[in-house]
Amino acid sequence: MNSGYFIGLMSGTSMDGVDAVLVDFSKDQPKLLGQHTEPLPTHLFKGLQRLCQPDTDEINRLGRLDRTVGKVFAAAVKQLLAKTGVSKEQVCAIGSHGQTVRHMPNLEVGFTLQIGDPNTIAAETGIDVIADFRRKDVALGGQGAPLVPAFHQQIFSRPGINRFILNIGGIANITFLPADNREILGFDTGPGNTLIDAWSQQIRQLPFDEDGQWAESGNSSAEFLTQLLSHPYFSLDYPKSTGRELFNNAWLDQQLALFSHLPEEDIQSTLLDLTCHSIARDIAKLSPDGEIYVCGGGALNGVLMKRLGAQLPNHSIATTSALGIDPKWVEGIAFAWLALRHYQGLPANLPAVTGASREAVLGARFPAA
Repeated sequence: MNSGYFIGLMSGTSMDGVDAVLVDFSKDQPKLLGQHTEPLPTHLFKGLQRLCQPDTDEINRLGRLDRTVGKVFAAAVKQLLAKTGVSKEQVCAIGSHGQTVRHMPNLEVGFTLQIGDPNTIAAETGIDVIADFRRKDVALGGQGAPLVPAFHQQIFSRPGINRFILNIGGIANITFLPADNREILGFDTGPGNTLIDAWSQQIRQLPFDEDGQWAESGNSSAEFLTQLLSHPYFSLDYPKSTGRELFNNAWLDQQLALFSHLPEEDIQSTLLDLTCHSIARDIAKLSPDGEIYVCGGGALNGVLMKRLGAQLPNHSIATTSALGIDPKWVEGIAFAWLALRHYQGLPANLPAVTGASREAVLGARFPAA
């Protein structure tokens, strides 16, 4: 067995597919050996979207989707191994994030729920699975998110440089790596791609706005943007995390009640500005200058990157490619790293980020045997 090989599985808020990465951790820096994206079948995508909203027959649908998502995750692993020519015996473990269907850590009894049955993944791949990373942090009073700042700290932190790692998936989150010895900070800033993707799907039947060109064709509404930014989440102090529970189609429909007269492209432009302004506000509060490195799907949106740069003129902005890691695969590598930490019996949460009462080993192991 090669003690350095781990697989990371990530399916985010956008629900556009399962990213699988094979990572070698035997050296000081992780080495990406291969990657694969397994698309979600349309019926599964629709089923997950429905499950994210309260409805009837939830328990039966949850049980079926849990197994079905597990099978898709397992298929992603098999395709990854076939591409790389690596055998299952060479892999120490799979780190699976799962698919979040509820994230409500701020209730009296807070909880977070990810599906994608790890027993199914282990049985179908023949590889041990480490999963359920978030709930230990929630049990310790934390948000259970974001978990990737600990990985960002180890891989991207540099003394003497104020550095931000900005992940723009369905939800956007930042990790602040201070130049001095201050604590690492990280939290969800709000919507990333989730609303701009949803509007693109609703109006144009396209899953996303290619390179932000549709948004660029419109003119943002200052009044609409002000209303969107008045959501209480944006004024909360960290630690904080969010998801589709707050920022979803139903919320967008409510916000559009007084602005439905706007041209569709103007709405898209304003939604893109919501992402950029909410991110920029939080970054500017933490540091007036510094380096920003973007990962996630938003890193591939040229208009988003341009508008974000305009909001933060004293910060340099690039993708994590400049640091040696393709922005599309950073999150997947992070969950392979979380599996490594569990495998080594080491803590992986940062209490200053999540609000947990202490550090902890995250996740549970599901043996293939």
